[in-house]
Amino acid sequence: MIGIIFGLLLLNDFNIYNTIYSFLQNSFLLLQKSWILYTMGYVLLIGSLVSLINFSGGVNGFIYLINTQKQLVNSKRDSLLLAYILGLVIFIESSITSLIAGNVARPLSDKYKASRASLAYVCDSTSAPVCSIIMFNAWGALMLGLISTQISYHNLQDSAIEILLQSIMFNFYAFISLIVVFVYIWFGLDIGPMKNAKILNDTENISFKKSKPSYMVFPIVLSVVLMFVFLYISGDGNIFKGSGSFSLFYSLLSSVIISIFYYKIDAKISLKSSLLNSVKSMKNMLNLAILLFLAIYLGDISSKLHIATYLASISQNILNPIFLPAILFLLSAIIAFSTGTSFGTFSIMTPIAFSLAISFDMSIALCVGAIISGGVFGDHSSPISDTTIISSIAAKCELIEHIKTQLPYALIAAFLSLILFILFANII
Repeated sequence: MIGIIFGLLLLNDFNIYNTIYSFLQNSFLLLQKSWILYTMGYVLLIGSLVSLINFSGGVNGFIYLINTQKQLVNSKRDSLLLAYILGLVIFIESSITSLIAGNVARPLSDKYKASRASLAYVCDSTSAPVCSIIMFNAWGALMLGLISTQISYHNLQDSAIEILLQSIMFNFYAFISLIVVFVYIWFGLDIGPMKNAKILNDTENISFKKSKPSYMVFPIVLSVVLMFVFLYISGDGNIFKGSGSFSLFYSLLSSVIISIFYYKIDAKISLKSSLLNSVKSMKNMLNLAILLFLAIYLGDISSKLHIATYLASISQNILNPIFLPAILFLLSAIIAFSTGTSFGTFSIMTPIAFSLAISFDMSIALCVGAIISGGVFGDHSSPISDTTIISSIAAKCELIEHIKTQLPYALIAAFLSLILFILFANII
């Protein structure tokens, strides 16, 4: 909000009256854009769907299946692998992924003497990377909107979805981070502060209710399948030309409605109870929806200030093109670390990445992949990041301990990513 107001003051020559008028006018103009409304609505609906899954007993049923019926978890490695696998398959939203993975795996990781710092690391370094790779979520909606805006601004003929899909291949930090987490779990490689992480001597006594795991699995699978259906519909038969924000919104809306009736028929949960639970959870997600709107607003102000064009003009003569993706990665990481938000970083850096990529005749997808990677890395390393805080809460690990124990692994992934960005800048 401070960034938006200061940007508007600059645009209006520090005239207070004109700044207030511009703020209101721009707010109304942005809220008239359907993709922004769809994105904000999607955030509210995602809270509703996860709350319904918990309310129906789906999470409890899944834990009961894993821990009691199938006895699939029998060691420290298994308990951490459970959190890792949950992080991979639940890619709706990073904070929700961390919450579910942490809460499901924590009793088992405690039982088999895995430190809560290790669980927090697995949850945090799985959730955000997965969400930034499989972008059928708010990440995808935001990035599609930001990319579409830049395509229009620069009069490009490219498809927003094609650029986004190509950029995912260059999201090196996310892929490397997932590999590093798996290697850590499989080989038990404690390095740095993780060697001294606290291990509880007593474990939680939690009894899990016998419920159907399908109450958790069905809504998640349904939302993913419907995503492709709505991409096909909105793209007139071509999913690559479909509207990402439209598809995300209606896939979640449909999933919530169908799940409510599914729970009514199979779990005997009244429609009234489900609807009240949905509305309450939407209310709890309102802050995140507002944050998304402000992130988009900030990106719009950055474009009007021509920040990207200015940076491109002053760096064109002094910056070697082969270092451009690496510099975008580092700059995005610094912004994400300082602000604690990858979404805000994407909004600031996407216009800059486009302008610099066009100026240096560099691959746009590679530069977009660099800012996504940098945003995730900075977000991981920041003590004020929402996903970092939520991961520590879900694992019941002290925040500072989580930051200190996770950082060495994040730095390894970041260093390897930096090398890859320099190499690919030479190749592409």
